[in-house]
Amino acid sequence: MSQALRIPRPLLYVPLSVLLAACAVPATRPAAVEANATTRATGYLADDAVPASLDLVPAPPAAGSAGFALDEQVSREARALRGTPRFAQATRDAELGFPEGAGQFSCAIDMDVDAQRTPALYRLLERSRIDASAATRAAKKHYQRPRPFMVNGEPTCSPDDEAGLRGNGSYPSGHTSIGWAWALILSEIAPGRADAIQARGRNYGESRLVCNVHWQSDILEGRFMGAAAVARLHDNAGFQRDLAAARKEIAAARAAGMHSSRDCAAEESVLKVRPGSAL
Repeated sequence: MSQALRIPRPLLYVPLSVLLAACAVPATRPAAVEANATTRATGYLADDAVPASLDLVPAPPAAGSAGFALDEQVSREARALRGTPRFAQATRDAELGFPEGAGQFSCAIDMDVDAQRTPALYRLLERSRIDASAATRAAKKHYQRPRPFMVNGEPTCSPDDEAGLRGNGSYPSGHTSIGWAWALILSEIAPGRADAIQARGRNYGESRLVCNVHWQSDILEGRFMGAAAVARLHDNAGFQRDLAAARKEIAAARAAGMHSSRDCAAEESVLKVRPGSAL
């Protein structure tokens, strides 16, 4: 036997199944984001590290309960914003697909985010989005709560998404979980903008009320699951690397005098309109 074909002696004693396993490509779980978002990215968390929403959130308010009466009241107040600038903003907030979704907090952090100039921050937002959405999956599937537009018969801000949303439970809100996770992450890497970022995280979720696709209780528990996801992410080495790199990108952008290119004064004014006095 020639030297080129000789098998190293230690490998002669390794079971074939182990060698095959070492060559296997690890499976990736599908992105669990809501109807209008598609991505090739994967989250940071393994399936067994995703927070267990079915164990962490209570059952949604039952029909006829005081909790559901409040949900209906807030929904009516939110639907009254149809046709206003706040409704137009809620329509923009519905977009979770990347690259558009990367800019949802541009005004809050006062910086544009894209894959070319801020690759680590872009990657951090895209991948954490998948984890925050996955954190709501079990409860959504279990409760299959009908969304407001399915109950009140009124349209949403994203008609093209309605067919998909009908089969995706309302409780807890995936968009809200994502928005609040982003708010917590961005507050950590841009602490000087923390108040603006967290306010944006709150009103990002409230946009789902204005869009007539979520109830108030969906929003509240969505924030909870977003926070739970971020807690798990902090124990992930890949997340920590991207977090550190994103912090450096933001610092460099600040030093270079970069700011958001959006009309942030207009956005801030619109977002001061809240969708329900009960909130």
